[in-house]
Amino acid sequence: MWRTRAAAACVICRSLANSSCGIKRKSLLQNLHLVSRSIHHPCYPSAKFQRPPLRISIQQLSSLNRLPLHKTKLLNVKHGYQSHRNFWLARLASRLLRVRYLILGSAVGGGYTAKKTYEQWKDMIPDLEDYKWIVPDFIWELDELVDIEKLLKALPDADDLAKLMPDFEKIGESLASLKGFLSPGSPGETAFRATDQGYDNDKQFKKVSDKEKIDQLQEELLRTQLKYQRMLERLEKENKELRKLVLQRDDKGIHQRKLKKSLIDMYSEVLDILSDYDASYNTQDHLPRVVVVGDQSAGKTSVLEMIAQARIFPRGSGEMMTRSPVKVTLSEGPHHVALFKDSSREFDLTKEEDLAALRNEIEIRMRNSVKEGCTVSTETISLSVKGPGLQRMVLVDLPGVISTVTSGMAPDTKETIFSISKAYMQNPNAIILCIQDGSVDAERSIVTDLVSQMDPQGKRTIFVLTKVDLAEKNVASPNRIQQIIEGKLFPMKALGYFAVVTGKGNSSESIESIKEYEEEFFQNSKLLKTSMLKAHQVTTKNLSLAVSDCFWKMVRESVEQQADAFKATRFNLETEWKNNYPRLRELDRNELFEKAKNEILDEVISLTQVTPKHWEEMLEKTLWERVSTHVIENIYLPAAQTANSGTFNTTVDIKLKQWTDKQLPNKAVEVAWETLQEEFSRFMTEKKGKEHDDIFDKLKQAVKEETIKRHKWNERAEDSLRVIQHNALEDRSISDKQQWDAAIHFMEETLQSRLKDTESVIEDMVGPDWKKRWLHWVGRTKEQNIRNETKNELEKLIKCNEDHPAYLANDEVTTVRKNLEARGVAVDPCLIKDTWHQIYRRYFLKSALSHCNLCRRGFYYYQRHFVDSELECNDIVLFWRIQRMLAITANTLRQQLTNTEVRRLEKNVKEVLEDFAEDNEKKVMLLTGKRVQLAEDLKKVREIQEKLEAFIEALHQEK
Repeated sequence: MWRTRAAAACVICRSLANSSCGIKRKSLLQNLHLVSRSIHHPCYPSAKFQRPPLRISIQQLSSLNRLPLHKTKLLNVKHGYQSHRNFWLARLASRLLRVRYLILGSAVGGGYTAKKTYEQWKDMIPDLEDYKWIVPDFIWELDELVDIEKLLKALPDADDLAKLMPDFEKIGESLASLKGFLSPGSPGETAFRATDQGYDNDKQFKKVSDKEKIDQLQEELLRTQLKYQRMLERLEKENKELRKLVLQRDDKGIHQRKLKKSLIDMYSEVLDILSDYDASYNTQDHLPRVVVVGDQSAGKTSVLEMIAQARIFPRGSGEMMTRSPVKVTLSEGPHHVALFKDSSREFDLTKEEDLAALRNEIEIRMRNSVKEGCTVSTETISLSVKGPGLQRMVLVDLPGVISTVTSGMAPDTKETIFSISKAYMQNPNAIILCIQDGSVDAERSIVTDLVSQMDPQGKRTIFVLTKVDLAEKNVASPNRIQQIIEGKLFPMKALGYFAVVTGKGNSSESIESIKEYEEEFFQNSKLLKTSMLKAHQVTTKNLSLAVSDCFWKMVRESVEQQADAFKATRFNLETEWKNNYPRLRELDRNELFEKAKNEILDEVISLTQVTPKHWEEMLEKTLWERVSTHVIENIYLPAAQTANSGTFNTTVDIKLKQWTDKQLPNKAVEVAWETLQEEFSRFMTEKKGKEHDDIFDKLKQAVKEETIKRHKWNERAEDSLRVIQHNALEDRSISDKQQWDAAIHFMEETLQSRLKDTESVIEDMVGPDWKKRWLHWVGRTKEQNIRNETKNELEKLIKCNEDHPAYLANDEVTTVRKNLEARGVAVDPCLIKDTWHQIYRRYFLKSALSHCNLCRRGFYYYQRHFVDSELECNDIVLFWRIQRMLAITANTLRQQLTNTEVRRLEKNVKEVLEDFAEDNEKKVMLLTGKRVQLAEDLKKVREIQEKLEAFIEALHQEK
């Protein structure tokens, strides 16, 4: 612009020089003083200033001075009057020209002062390169959106601009009109005096206090920053509302398209899978996440809530609330909601009822994850929070680091918290968000030493000072806060340092009120006014933006390397499977469980294929094994020792009635249930040749045991069974000879079995006989010799009286004892009675077997009710009644099994399998082995690799 004006001035000067109405004379520029010419026209050569003569003649200023002079007679002029007139004109011109020099001098001085002030202001303005993130991205892309060349063409050309310039010719004519008023004087001195006056004004301007200028400029800068911060927040709010409307329309299906899963949700799914993945084959989880660590009650949870823009965590005054790691995935969505990974319920974070329910659910999950005898847990609670304007990232809130274990805590709580924190921070790509309480002494901090050990160079650490409002109020030296923020007070280093305010300490404060309080505090804080803190280092909003940028930068730098590592791991696992199990499919634990489930259900169905005959034979045999001892000892033997048949039948009927009412139905149901268990176990454990897979054995055994534990027989079955058994035992009518012979055979088998058991007991009492002593070189003990002598003496007693009753009288005991003592054998009366019981039992069973042989031909006498016959076979009738009751009971139980109990058992098996399917720990315990673990790792590695590749592809598309 100045060059344009100079060029225009040059044109004017040339036009003035050429326009002299045909009269050759000096130009107006030539008539000016040298100083004026140098100011007016910088191109004019002037090496030295020459002072013009104080007085000039009128002839020199006359327009006739270039005409040829003739010798003429001069007129008589009064010189006094002429010189007086010339002096008056010169003084008038000098006074008029002083205004020009004052203007020019002031312009020079003011320009110099303005230039210097501009440079000072320019030095005090901060470098705005750090604030490029404030300006939206579309501003930097304006050169792509706007055609600059087309814009330049639309601007007016030089001719149009010249028309807008002032008419310099008229200005030249006005200046020429003043030429005649020039008078002797020192215009140069006047100009210099004006310049000196401008310089004095500049010095006077400098006298203003620099401190006041700096304060004013800082306040102005702070107001400007806050102004643009508010504008940015307003734009973000509008943008959030617009995005919310767009997302809501997408939810309603206006665009009729399926929304893709968001980038952060895809990344969070990968982290969830990796948290369950057992880090084998040297493949570890090195994907980035933001790890929030800090001392207990330092404000970790409050910072996380400010970033999530909701009070989502349980709160307590001074007690440990975070008892397990909580992974929070922040993403953008149309509604502000939260949901857990393993639940479909959405909590509306705009409603206080849902917020309270969410906090309660988190607290319940934390307490359930803590094992008995512990204070904290290593299990991660996965939570997703969506809302308009949320920065996309994944944060993990860890339990606060403590210095002392208090009462009520487990002794290893401190070490457990340290190990959990180190496990998350040792990830080389994890971003460590170190939270420090600004209201307490920095020397009391524990977490800073821990963070400096895990990240000594501070390449992935962001330091956050909380409760700055309390720190500014309580700390005597504000410089101490500056040292903390700048990292000079701690040995740890960090990527960035931030100061935030998370409220006034009231748990009922809303997020909006905390934001307003934080903004108001920093607007009036001396920390910003005195430049101890920079504007981008304060507020949780700036912290959230910085953490999100750092998180995604770390993700882009490391995710492809992690994908390559899992690709190599997948190749190693597939090679190992092919070498070890070439003919087997790669079934993971869930797929193996489904296969085993189908096999178990097929085996339960096989129970319905068992024939009725097989069921009845098993039930009858098992039931008699259970009740035979009671029948022989409590019913048959007492009745058989009676004097006549009438007493025998009466005793039998009474005892059978009592037995049926109290014990028999319950015993029958127990036998039926045990029989069903045996058949079920046989089908479950039976190997099916080459198709048998022993990997299911533990699962089948557990299912069998749990099903048996849950299954209960129908309670009404005993009542109906009691009636049937009572009717069967009351029947005494044997219809044919075949049934009679079957009863005799049944009685003989039973008595022979009892006789065999009795002889075995007697052998143990008296020791081996002479043959075994000689063949096996064994002898009798002293007690066995005494019992053997007692046995011989009692056998003599029975031979003397074959109809001897079952019990031994006292005088008989005394006689036996004296006979033994006479032979030098001292014996106790109790030993005599015990030996007599077994000797008489054997004698009675042998007599009963002989009676059975006699009754084989007694069916004819039975039909005649043993009239005119000495043969009585009432014991055969008893065993027929027992045998018939066993057959009827077995048939009844078989019907209950096939019609009811097998189906109920199948239902219980399905319930057990469903419960096992939902219990992952149970499946891990029951389906074990190298094959299962290898297939499980292979499946997870494939899933991780596929999701990582999908995430990388989406990441490139977004970029």
